[in-house]
Amino acid sequence: MKCIIVIPARIDSTRLPRKLLLSDTGKPLIEHTYRAALTAMLPTKVCVATCDDELAQVVRSFGGEAEETSAGAATGTDRIAEVAQRLKEMSLVVNVQGDEPEIDGEQIDTAIRLLDSNPAADMATLATPIHDADAWRDPACVKVVFDDSARALYFSRSPIPYNGPPRDDQGPPPGAFRHIGVYVYRRDFLLKYASAPRSHKETTEHLEQIRALDLGATILTAVVDKRSRAINTAEDYQRFVSRALRS
Repeated sequence: MKCIIVIPARIDSTRLPRKLLLSDTGKPLIEHTYRAALTAMLPTKVCVATCDDELAQVVRSFGGEAEETSAGAATGTDRIAEVAQRLKEMSLVVNVQGDEPEIDGEQIDTAIRLLDSNPAADMATLATPIHDADAWRDPACVKVVFDDSARALYFSRSPIPYNGPPRDDQGPPPGAFRHIGVYVYRRDFLLKYASAPRSHKETTEHLEQIRALDLGATILTAVVDKRSRAINTAEDYQRFVSRALRS
């Protein structure tokens, strides 16, 4: 097995402009994510896939690898597929989001092992139980439902599995899981994914993994006991800075 982590990254972001270059900790956010990804033991290397020269230069300035991609990539997965097209020696490709500076290397390895040990599957990802009612109702918290064989059935920003109209005093039902946005793809499937049109459900939910389900992919889901904290807002970033400076 030869495996690479590719971090899709771009400067433009809606809620927090230029967030990957923010450096209140003394390091740009993308460097934190890159170094966290390096703690995974199974991948042979890590690189950043970007269409932004400025971001590529920042990555190279701290000793990281950057691969140039086109500006027209529809999603991070499509951007990663451009890199995978050039890397014929890789059998597995891991997608780690650029705004995940506290991603756990052991969890990345867990997802890799899951896919590597199940040759009939196309992808693997991660999930963690939801215990908080507000998170279960929050559209920013992506939920996943999977079957008894750990195969993902659907991903949604809506509260799933459905447990009646949400009430203020109602907690999440048993079987409520938050999706963690780490993906491991078989390279051949990743290239098939990138050549397919975006599906209606994908664009409605704004969740690129749904395209894989629409293609009939088997996505295995490993349950882990904790999640990393993605940086989406200025408040998220300031909380991360506080944690980083304390450590």
